[in-house]
Amino acid sequence: MNSQMATSVKRLFHEIIQEEPLVLVDFYTDWCEPCKMLKPILEQLHEQEGDQVRILKVDVDKNRKAAEAYQIRGVPTLILFKDGKIAWTQSGVVPLATLRQVIGRFK
Repeated sequence: MNSQMATSVKRLFHEIIQEEPLVLVDFYTDWCEPCKMLKPILEQLHEQEGDQVRILKVDVDKNRKAAEAYQIRGVPTLILFKDGKIAWTQSGVVPLATLRQVIGRFK
């Protein structure tokens, strides 16, 4: 990735977190089995919550600076941003019901 492209990706990520009321970020890697288990849960969450929460996926192998900035020590790690600020974070596979409950608290 060239530096111009990296800058635009970083800016876009930052803008989304700042501009959207609720953003759930999934820090993952392609080789991580628990990350693969979380993928269908996040797809169901998107189907059920629709526009209530924006879901972003960040591959920590390709976006090391983002992983460092948010002190990601293991994958998967989920961070929920509310109005640009970290509202909740959890590492590991999180059940759909738990994610819906957490999001409901911050709507």
